[in-house]
Amino acid sequence: MPELRWNPLLRTYTMVAANRQNRPHMPANWCPFCPGSGKVPDDFDVLMYPNDFPVLSQNPTPVDPLTSNAYHTTEAYGKCEVILYSPKHHAKLYELSLEHVTKLVLLWKERFEFLQQDAKIKYIFPFENRGAEVGVTMPHPHGQLYAYNFVPLKLRTELDSCKAYYAENGKNLWEVMLAEEKADGRRIILENEHFTAFLPHFTDYPFGVFIVSNQQLGTFADFDAATAQSLAQVLIQLTGGFDLIYDRPFPYMMCIHQQPINTEEYADCAAYFRFHIEFYPPLRAKNKIKWYASSEMGAWAAANVVAVEDSAKILREAIERFLNNE
Repeated sequence: MPELRWNPLLRTYTMVAANRQNRPHMPANWCPFCPGSGKVPDDFDVLMYPNDFPVLSQNPTPVDPLTSNAYHTTEAYGKCEVILYSPKHHAKLYELSLEHVTKLVLLWKERFEFLQQDAKIKYIFPFENRGAEVGVTMPHPHGQLYAYNFVPLKLRTELDSCKAYYAENGKNLWEVMLAEEKADGRRIILENEHFTAFLPHFTDYPFGVFIVSNQQLGTFADFDAATAQSLAQVLIQLTGGFDLIYDRPFPYMMCIHQQPINTEEYADCAAYFRFHIEFYPPLRAKNKIKWYASSEMGAWAAANVVAVEDSAKILREAIERFLNNE
């Protein structure tokens, strides 16, 4: 049964969900996310589908509360959802119209606004895994959304770093990074009125793009129709460029970072934290994986095998080819 187990060394929870061990690979001749499956409506553009194998639930199974000096266990409260991008089984994000992808962004907004009403939920995390290289078992175009009853460690680390920078310098770190990236220019990938995509000076993946809001947006709740369309435009152009880098489907993890909710600890984070999306694409060449090995995983000592200024040039040229072929 799902449960949360406290890691006292990192001061965060590990989600334990034995029920996910048996989740299936998709049969060759059937997909639950396709119209006609009996699992989804026969007509939809984008859709929230409740996860069949959730690690988190708003009606969690009670657990035996293990409590010791170092360890404790608690129920896995939260929500896991699947976000279907299209009814078409082989559709790619960049093949969808701007109007269609804008509907996807607005669905993320809708789910955020609904889930934030649950006072037990502290963080809402939409994400997408694309490609077998990052463990995808269901190739139908989709992402997921986890709503946690705690703020996950990486997000807390980002938030705490931004808060410390603001306390020391009186400035929003995201605004400073955007200014420095734009002044340098070499790592900027694309930009529009509301968003800038760039390869950060420090990124540990050769094509580890960040998309950062130009204005002070905290969550999807701050999006209006124009902002949603601007993000849709960036996602189409970026993912279209990705697939042209090596002329093959480009795997990635897309992670949407927002402000926490329903927590006093970060009630002031609008001053120092900003909505952004982080991509983790594991390819370092057409058929070579950039593995997260012992130094990266065991010590959190990241290493990048490519100068991102070179990667940025390659990605910009790929996006230009994509735009010329639209």
